[in-house]
Amino acid sequence: MPNMSLQKHEMPSQAPDVRNKNFYEVTLGYTAETAIDEAKRCLNCKNKPCMGGCPVRIHIPEFIAKVAEGEFEEAYHIIQQTSSLPAVCGRVCPQETQCEQKCVRGIKGEPVAIGRLERFVADWHNANSCDLPVKAEPNGHKVAVVGSGPAGLTCAGDLAKRGYEVTVFEALHLAGGVLVYGIPEFRLPKLIVQKEIDNLIALGVKVETNMVIGRVLSIDELMGEYGFEAVFIGSGAGLPRFMNIPGENLKSVFSANEFLTRVNLMKAYKENSRTPVFHAQKVAVVGGGNVAMDAARCAKRLGAEEVSIVYRRSEAELPARAEEVEHAKEEGIVFRFLTNPTAILEGENGLVSGMTCIRMELGEPDASGRRRPVEVPGSEFTIDCDAVIMALGTSPNPLIKNTTKGLDTQRWGGIIADERGQTSRPGVFAGGDAVTGAATVILAMGAGKTAAESIDAYIRSKHQ
Repeated sequence: MPNMSLQKHEMPSQAPDVRNKNFYEVTLGYTAETAIDEAKRCLNCKNKPCMGGCPVRIHIPEFIAKVAEGEFEEAYHIIQQTSSLPAVCGRVCPQETQCEQKCVRGIKGEPVAIGRLERFVADWHNANSCDLPVKAEPNGHKVAVVGSGPAGLTCAGDLAKRGYEVTVFEALHLAGGVLVYGIPEFRLPKLIVQKEIDNLIALGVKVETNMVIGRVLSIDELMGEYGFEAVFIGSGAGLPRFMNIPGENLKSVFSANEFLTRVNLMKAYKENSRTPVFHAQKVAVVGGGNVAMDAARCAKRLGAEEVSIVYRRSEAELPARAEEVEHAKEEGIVFRFLTNPTAILEGENGLVSGMTCIRMELGEPDASGRRRPVEVPGSEFTIDCDAVIMALGTSPNPLIKNTTKGLDTQRWGGIIADERGQTSRPGVFAGGDAVTGAATVILAMGAGKTAAESIDAYIRSKHQ
């Protein structure tokens, strides 16, 4: 019998006053019984509108139908046909603005919990199946992938399934890109990321860490003496932005990238960690995206008494996922809307002693379509804090563009690529944050998938 409930099943989670003191995963996942009942809410629409909202084109009604039948392994194999990172996507993708936004059940109630079902299926497979992916028959062609974030891993996996010999070059000491250095353990456990990477390695993907392309090797060398017929650049956007206000060079001012890398990749949250991290008591996080939420929630878990999100627009304009904002509020994070920093104040020993701000109000829409924040004269005030974390977005590192001949880039540093991922340099493709600037994991995966199709077509055309 179909489940015609207007509401999706709630996701069980740790209590807020417990989880804000630990780094264990916040949400606990569906049980088998809950997953089956939720799957029965799907109407299995013939035109499959939900698939139109999925950047990696998962066959959503088909996998949900298998969940409804209790055929969880079959559901996993359906997802895996198009997605290389199902356990990741089920946790961090903004389904509410993508597949679930297109769900017919959302017209008169809540949409089917597609993301939660995807997570359940992937977790069930990882817990119950020992089967590794089967390598494809080699086709004799080599492709290099720069960066092991979601774009690079997706591109590598799709090419490996086509028989390509793929090598992923990662600048850091551990593969995963933003999945391991940027997203906290309580949102995306690193063992889950490693499991997904292990599956790609089983497909034949080679991963070389501590390889800074543009420094250790150049794109020219990869395509020359190393014999790669094509290169995909998925190196992300890891260069942090600042406001250029007085006091940003003080000791306890951090970019969110540095702070989250120390906490996540370098395990500073563990009691026996040797990674230094500043344990502040009153933290101000400037920004309103998912990275700002992650930084604020990490600071709270590290023992800060008070953590504030400082955002120059209103709550309605917050770019962060609604779920992340709700979780942050539950955990005691303070939100200071329509507030913009003007200077960071210096205290003893070069540390932060506070931050001066000015009130804002919303004016006419700007180029992004959002109402432009404007200062309210005479509304200056000071926030008491001993650390400031800047979470204002990122841009691509210029190293690759500065060391690669014939590669056109945007003025702000992004690589110029067409809708198929082709750059101005023949045989060089790019996608994800390296092209668009900081965006979502699933959009980066979609770009990696598109580029893999283009690389396959490019190499095939050369050998016809």
